[in-house]
Amino acid sequence: MKRIFLIISVLLCALAHTANAQQTEESQKEKKNWKEWLPEIHGVVRGKYEYQPQINAGRFQVRNARFSLSGKVNRLIGYKTEIDLSDEGEIKMLDAYAAVYPMKGLDLRIGQMRVPFSIDAHRSPHLQYFANRSFIAKQVGNVRDVGLTGSYTFGKEDMKIILEGGIFNGSGLKDQKPWQKDMNYSFKLQLFPVKNYNLTLSTQKICPTDVTKIYLYDIGTYVDIAGFHIEAEYLYKTYEDNAYDKVHAFNSFVNYDIPLKKALKKISLLCRYDMMTDQWDGETFDEKTNAPVTTDVFRHRITGGVTLSFDKPFLSDLRINYEKYFYRSGDVPKESEQDKICVEMMVRF
Repeated sequence: MKRIFLIISVLLCALAHTANAQQTEESQKEKKNWKEWLPEIHGVVRGKYEYQPQINAGRFQVRNARFSLSGKVNRLIGYKTEIDLSDEGEIKMLDAYAAVYPMKGLDLRIGQMRVPFSIDAHRSPHLQYFANRSFIAKQVGNVRDVGLTGSYTFGKEDMKIILEGGIFNGSGLKDQKPWQKDMNYSFKLQLFPVKNYNLTLSTQKICPTDVTKIYLYDIGTYVDIAGFHIEAEYLYKTYEDNAYDKVHAFNSFVNYDIPLKKALKKISLLCRYDMMTDQWDGETFDEKTNAPVTTDVFRHRITGGVTLSFDKPFLSDLRINYEKYFYRSGDVPKESEQDKICVEMMVRF
């Protein structure tokens, strides 16, 4: 009897231990899953000082104070909201969309977002190489809109293809109420045939007003090799019924990283050349003749700079740039589009 009692006691202890281990494992699994659904909070703050020697004047500016909230509510449904509390002093709602992930590599989104177009125009502020964006990213190809997009990625990490496309209202974020008889579109194809090389092709149609239709075409490429990032991009913009002259824009730059091992993660040396021809934004008309008005004049620009990147846990860059502009004789540049020295501190958390 004593032997039987001992055996039963050992079995009961073993069963209790196993049950406790299973409960602990399930509890840890549930805890892990619970953390998986917690929203991610990110922010970007960019403060800068600019000085224009031609007019002997300077200014401080909060270029961005962005906050975003993103995550998943389950394995199929996700979301993102992003607001800029100070985009040159203005509050702007940037992203607000719901996402569906029906299968691996496929991403569907509906709501407000940046349209899939271009390389440089699609970069977030913390991923920019220079303090001020290229002409393609700022004046010519920068579009956010409300609509439906789909993205599909296939292939391996070093050899993959990303296909993105979407339909949109076409009028941007200003007015979402009008009914649309003719939806607008944007398509983007990213090719990564070998490691550290990219080729991107994009096309887009927008309608800033009911009487204006604009078509954009873009090709860009970049390579990362031996510490260098070399990139070039060309954009072609045309107006329906030849409402305005065709627009050409080009952006190219070289970035060289010098890695460090102390408080500074790296020092980057940069040089950029970009240009754009005369442009009309598609919505500014002469009050008397109702003819299109040129909103950006032909110009070239050379930018040189250095970026100090600080070590983790948060991404932070000190960007120091000098921009030299070139205009045609007789053209009057905008007040902010002249030679300038720019010192910017960017922090992302």
